[in-house]
Amino acid sequence: MLPLKFAVRQLLKTPGFTITATLTLALGIGATTAIFSIVEGVLLRPLPFPDPQRLVVLSDVLRGANFSGNGDAGVTAPDIVNYVRDTHSFQSLGGFGQTGYELSGAGEPAPINATRMTAGVFDALGVQPPMGRVFTRQEDEQHQQVAVLSYSTWQNRFHGDPQALNRKILLDRNPYIVIGVMPRGFEFPLVPGQLNQSELWTPMSFTAQELGSGAASWNFNMVGRLKPGISQSQAQSDAEVVAQATMRSYPSWMSGLHIRAVVHPLKDVTVAQARPLIRALFFAVAVVLLIACANLAGLLLVRAIRGRREIAIRLAVGARPPALLLQAMLESLILSVTGGVIGLALAAVALRVGINLLPETLPRVNEIGLDWQVVGFALLLAIVTGVVCGIVPAFAAIHTSLNQTLREGGRTGTAGGGHGRLRSALVISEIAIAMVLLTASGLLLRSFEKMRAVNLGFRPDHVLTAGYGLPQKQYATQTAIDEFNNELLRRVRRLPGVLSVGITSFLPASGGNSNTAYVAEGAAPSKGGALTLGTPFNVIGDYFTAIGTPLLRGRFLTDADNAKSQLVAVVNRRFAEDAWPGQDPVGKRFHIGTREMHLPWITVVGEVADVKQGSPDEPDKEQFYQNVVQFEPSIGSLASPGDLNGSYGSIVVRTALPPQTMSNALRRVVRDMDPRLPLSHIDTMETVISASEAPRRFNTAMISAFAAVAIVLSILGIYSVIAFSVAQRGQEIAIRMALGSQRSGILGMIVASGARLAAAGCAIGLA
Repeated sequence: MLPLKFAVRQLLKTPGFTITATLTLALGIGATTAIFSIVEGVLLRPLPFPDPQRLVVLSDVLRGANFSGNGDAGVTAPDIVNYVRDTHSFQSLGGFGQTGYELSGAGEPAPINATRMTAGVFDALGVQPPMGRVFTRQEDEQHQQVAVLSYSTWQNRFHGDPQALNRKILLDRNPYIVIGVMPRGFEFPLVPGQLNQSELWTPMSFTAQELGSGAASWNFNMVGRLKPGISQSQAQSDAEVVAQATMRSYPSWMSGLHIRAVVHPLKDVTVAQARPLIRALFFAVAVVLLIACANLAGLLLVRAIRGRREIAIRLAVGARPPALLLQAMLESLILSVTGGVIGLALAAVALRVGINLLPETLPRVNEIGLDWQVVGFALLLAIVTGVVCGIVPAFAAIHTSLNQTLREGGRTGTAGGGHGRLRSALVISEIAIAMVLLTASGLLLRSFEKMRAVNLGFRPDHVLTAGYGLPQKQYATQTAIDEFNNELLRRVRRLPGVLSVGITSFLPASGGNSNTAYVAEGAAPSKGGALTLGTPFNVIGDYFTAIGTPLLRGRFLTDADNAKSQLVAVVNRRFAEDAWPGQDPVGKRFHIGTREMHLPWITVVGEVADVKQGSPDEPDKEQFYQNVVQFEPSIGSLASPGDLNGSYGSIVVRTALPPQTMSNALRRVVRDMDPRLPLSHIDTMETVISASEAPRRFNTAMISAFAAVAIVLSILGIYSVIAFSVAQRGQEIAIRMALGSQRSGILGMIVASGARLAAAGCAIGLA
């Protein structure tokens, strides 16, 4: 205890040094701890399910289709049925797909996010509800309308009422019975890229369309629990047998498609998208910590040099070098542990304030926090930092020339050459490391600015958007849907300030899209029989004018392009170049589906600019637009008798007024037409674009912030070395001035010494 008390007293004698060193370390350790808590919560912590290592995702890989990246495509409804029935490697296996409902009967009607699941998903996850139960396989197959609530939905919409069980709610105005409430914190799916958590779960209950024409729609996912002793490769081989049998049952028009089953751990799929971001953040914060450590080592070295005479006296009166080494190491550890404790407090504040700033696509955000593993990491980091940063200055302190130091007495002069070179090396290292981070920040900023400068293919200014979905129970016929849409457009056009209004199935920059095979008349078949895929858009009204997409050739779609007229479409530039390179696409024809399918030909009447459907840095894709009433005739036999078009979409309003001011007016129009129909995601188009840029903006902002901290710490390092050098050279400077040196010359000499260190660090860092 005596050496510890002495070390504390020694540090309290120099409060400026102690505070500076402690805060420097607190900043480095606090930032590192905050980022490690994200790493631990997202990447390292096991999934919140029993035996999570046995949970896997089963999906198809498509061949013979030019999907971007040709990667996992999900599964189809028939796939789910076949895999569940015919595989033998899974203890439980089920399929799921995200959807949305209009929820009523529990407060104000509101759009909610939900997930349709087969009963096998709950069995695979192994999580039971604390209230009620989950639905059974029989309820799924018999199309029973039951629902399981999330804990937050039960609290927020039902006020935690235990009587919510067996209560009737309306989903898309169809009655469902609440049969269970999942535990607090239960979240599924955990798939990357999903922005919204599910508020409830309903049985999958496949429709005839999904099992029939949906055989070519890879819109679902599967999760399963491996049987004990079954490996991932064994399960994949098992599923591959089923995939080959499924492929042999494909109809003739799908003969060009080939699938291969793949099995991945659920944990890997969950964090795959987040891993590059978190690695970049951890690299950046490690750089900051290295600079903080170099600063602490420099400060301790300066302190050791200043205390040479005291150490020499203690050695002269019989102190042993190991005792002095222990004393120096104790001081370093006290500083680092104190900095670590303060850093923990800073990390807690940073997480509380900044967790809402994390990208919405980051999975398991709710699990990020300072648990015992994170606290243990911070304290271990503090101890290691103290030892590493203190060991070199400690040895420098005890390797003091006893006779020379005592002979110098009270005279000042320059420190030893070795000490000076060590201090300079530390500062140069700081600057070099900071330059790496600063360069990365500059590259990200330039990349972000280039992304912002990309032509989006439309004008987002003065545009208001809103989503809606018409419940099939009340809008059971195409006539009812068309009447609603046409009346909605008519009423919105009459609002003051509205310039044009339209409806689209997919909003630009929202990331939503689907792929449909098409065949262009006169185009050569793709190599290897690969399908040519395009993204179809159903539009209504003056959509192109409202969104501001320029017309390059031909004309826009009009109300005259109806179910009784010739089938027509507008294509984008990428579609035209791929289908008919170097030619005018107007008047050319294509049909949906494969070459084996004899579907109606669609005539191109216009060409528009390429519209960015996701992030601005994504490549352009083939796109074609049809009036919604012509889409079903275009897909012919692929359409089921119950297909309804235009029953959901996004309203796009271009206004001369600030678009935010039109929100209430748009709500009133919809409320007057259908008081129970809620609008969702009422935003300006600029807000929608901003959301698509959020992950890149977050990366850039975080790396830039760490780069700024690194530069500040490096400047402090240079300042401490130069200040100490000036203090040590006081006698030399006085002699120079006595011999006639000017103040400007002395100032230039000191500035030049700092500039040399900075230049050397920058050169190494850039290299």
